[in-house]
Amino acid sequence: ANSRLQQEYVPSAHLSAACTCLAWAPPGGRPPPSKDGPQRKKRKSEVAEVDKQLDILALGTAVGSVLLYSTVKGELQSKLDGGHDNKVNCVRWHQDNCCLYSCSDDKHIVEWNTQTCKVKCKWKGDNSSVTSLCISPDGKMLLSAGRTIKLWDLETKEVYRHFTGHATSVSSLMFTTVKPMNENKPFDGITGLYFLSGAIHDRLLSVWYIRSDRKEKNAVMSFTVTDEPTFIDLTVSEVKEEPVKLAVVCRDGQLHLFEHILNGYCKKPLTSNCTIQIATPGNDGDSTPKPVPILAAAFCSDKQSLLLVYGNLLQPIIEKVSLNTSESHICLIRDVQKALSLRTDVAVTKVKTPVVNSDTKVLVPGVPGHSTAVKTPSSGKEKKKNKRKPGETEESIEERLEALDIDVSKVKTPGGLPQTDSFAVLLVQGLESNDAEILNRVLNTRKENVIKNTVARMPIHAVIPLLHELTKRLQGNPYSASLMVRWLKSVFTLHASYLSTLPDLIPQLGMLYQLMESRVKTLQKLSRLHGRLFILVTQVAASETVQDVTEVNQTAKLVYEDESSEEEGSDDEMIADKDSDENWDEDEEKEEQSDEQDMTVEKEINGDSDLEPENESEEE
Repeated sequence: ANSRLQQEYVPSAHLSAACTCLAWAPPGGRPPPSKDGPQRKKRKSEVAEVDKQLDILALGTAVGSVLLYSTVKGELQSKLDGGHDNKVNCVRWHQDNCCLYSCSDDKHIVEWNTQTCKVKCKWKGDNSSVTSLCISPDGKMLLSAGRTIKLWDLETKEVYRHFTGHATSVSSLMFTTVKPMNENKPFDGITGLYFLSGAIHDRLLSVWYIRSDRKEKNAVMSFTVTDEPTFIDLTVSEVKEEPVKLAVVCRDGQLHLFEHILNGYCKKPLTSNCTIQIATPGNDGDSTPKPVPILAAAFCSDKQSLLLVYGNLLQPIIEKVSLNTSESHICLIRDVQKALSLRTDVAVTKVKTPVVNSDTKVLVPGVPGHSTAVKTPSSGKEKKKNKRKPGETEESIEERLEALDIDVSKVKTPGGLPQTDSFAVLLVQGLESNDAEILNRVLNTRKENVIKNTVARMPIHAVIPLLHELTKRLQGNPYSASLMVRWLKSVFTLHASYLSTLPDLIPQLGMLYQLMESRVKTLQKLSRLHGRLFILVTQVAASETVQDVTEVNQTAKLVYEDESSEEEGSDDEMIADKDSDENWDEDEEKEEQSDEQDMTVEKEINGDSDLEPENESEEE
């Protein structure tokens, strides 16, 4: 109902044996005929256990085995082996007894006993691969199809009727009626029924009629669609006058609805009564609406409304649509992105919101005063991480130190600096032995590409210890901090995916967050100070240049600047008026200040300024 994923099953051999087809076992099933005495009793106890709900799912695989999966238990129940030696194309359950029929590319049809998981019967179904199966409403006949369609008698396993079929391999077979239209003759369970077939790369769905004689092998009518049919659902016609309703989803993402009373031969292909498409609104971002593919459709139990499945195969959206078939073409407008994002938001909040009492106070590691709490688990973490390195735990300290010396001497290049590949080795050794000398040597590198390569080449288990080391050094003097930031940047860019998988990442990096915040806090004040100093320096420089100029220019400059300063003053007054109408005293003070500023500016230009610090701050 809420189109959310309920269960996901990945078979252990899903890479070697992909799932190719599936079918639900009938819920409980009808009680079988009375002649199967012992089996019937067994069946009844099962029905009571399962309680009439869908449970078992048969999955055909690409290697020829059939898996039975229980959705109630959420595990694989049994595996049917030894029937096919090629890809299984279709599986179908028998309505009454617990038999399963499967067909394969190996040209055979197999009847399985699902209680014993053994092959009950196996026979050759076609000269080429058998691609589709369908069991008759009374359960005594079986339709099979490769390209030609055959109707088998299940008791004798002999062909009862042949049909021409399609030019390509048949992808779907289903019966459209359960009773014959002509009710005068006695019904033998199969004669007089209609069934439907669709094939790959074929835009026509054919309807076939099962006659009492063997002569006629061709289709009695056909339905035409816009592309190859990928999903078909129908309402079975049970009464003579009731039309068959057909919903066909095509490869192009359109849905075609047909409604037709099956009453004999019809020469022309029938077109759909209604076509349904889905598109995005196309209002935000890009103006063109995009089509949203319909993946499947099924009639609800009332036979009037449809369940549509559309969007992305990994996250499909399921929606119930009531039909108004008076229109021949319906385009539904749905915002798929919005629907998906809404759905995921709900899912996330459902899981993650803890109920916290308003009186409780939660202390997070990394808050000032709790730095010790952060450090203790981290050291434990380091020990754990180090143990992961194979063969490292058994070595004695002596051996380790020897190994260290050898490595250091080996990696020295003529220039004296180690290369990047050895840097990674050194770094890991330094972190494991906690050797300050080695760490200083590696971490004091300024070259961006060396840092990048080292971080890229270091093993994953050393990432967290490195972060702790960097955090420790960030607390030191500002010079080393500026170097450590480069390392941090590389670690976060290259190992972000690994870090995001750690469940206790936030407590691990608590100190780091705190450090960054405290550093950034002073940034604003520093930039203000920088601005003021900049103004001061430029003004001093300006006054110096003024002193060098001859007297004639000096007077000319004075007149010009004087005018502009008056304008500035008047501007200031206007702004002050706007800002506070209530406080007149403040305004007067400000005017005085601006007058003082004008005087200081004049003094500067005349060259006899002695800048007072208080005036300076007022001007700022």
